[in-house]
Amino acid sequence: MNTNLQDYSHKRFNILTGEWVLVSPHRAKRPWQGQNETVANENRPAHDPECYLCAGNTRINGEKNPDYKDAFVFTNDFAALQTTSPVFSVNEGLFKAESEQGICKVICFSPDHSKSLADMAVEDITKVVKTWQAEYDLLGANEAINYVQIFENKGAVMGCSNPHPHGQIWSQSTLPNEVEKKDLHQKTYYDTHKSSLLGDYLKQELEAHERIIYQNDHFVVLTPFWAVWPFETMIVPKYNYTNISELSDAESIAFADAISKITKAYDALFQVSFPYSSGIHQAPTNGQDNSHWHWHMSFYPPLLRSATVKKFMVGYEMFGSPQRDITAEQAADRLRALVV
Repeated sequence: MNTNLQDYSHKRFNILTGEWVLVSPHRAKRPWQGQNETVANENRPAHDPECYLCAGNTRINGEKNPDYKDAFVFTNDFAALQTTSPVFSVNEGLFKAESEQGICKVICFSPDHSKSLADMAVEDITKVVKTWQAEYDLLGANEAINYVQIFENKGAVMGCSNPHPHGQIWSQSTLPNEVEKKDLHQKTYYDTHKSSLLGDYLKQELEAHERIIYQNDHFVVLTPFWAVWPFETMIVPKYNYTNISELSDAESIAFADAISKITKAYDALFQVSFPYSSGIHQAPTNGQDNSHWHWHMSFYPPLLRSATVKKFMVGYEMFGSPQRDITAEQAADRLRALVV
């Protein structure tokens, strides 16, 4: 391990986005007198009659949820994207705008209101994975949809409006900013080297073995070299798959296993139901050759030192570039020790 990276301020390059993150390992020793978050009470019932997402309950729009037993998907009652938006553009000097159409869905991971992915069996997480795959295929087959974004906001501190275990799927007519960056950098690398950018990166990570947290036959869980959030992680398939629909049944189970391992480790880190935003970045559904894509799932947790101390993106992060104190290697060490 390069000791300079553990002791002195430096920048690390994100190969997927082309951006830098400032790392300041010496700052991890500074005393904390800032805000402490309140730990939410996670003692929830298996069924909450007031929850809009629980099985058999009526949602705010008057529709009644079925008595679902596994994953359940419905169109978001308050969708951020609309299929009825007219096609238009504004190009008036420096005023530029374009219409955007899309479909937003909600996926309930389990009928059990008290659980999170970390509490679910691998078998049940596999059913969530299968639902993600089905929705990627279904939405991606729509000619008006060119990208499908699967994500989860877990915990009140991440702005989650309902504690029921659920995620969302936003699909839209154009590529979002982060996806566009990753599309560009992966294609540039692929065109030059005739190989996958993340595949080659993964080979180097497996050889170094400094940031590997867990691996099974098909997936690796690691802390990216360029991680921004204190305990950020990424799940990467060992094979150059462009999207989650390419997984076999065995690989889908292995993906669910990787999700189970890292979410359980997160909960064990500070002995709290660990908040995070997670998302899957995969090939666009625009009908083009996207063989340069290597799909992956990222977790961005905000907790820094404990269950009550949060990492804020303010000041320099807002006006300069992202910055972190604890190094990626230190974070990986702590999470690796918690994988069971």
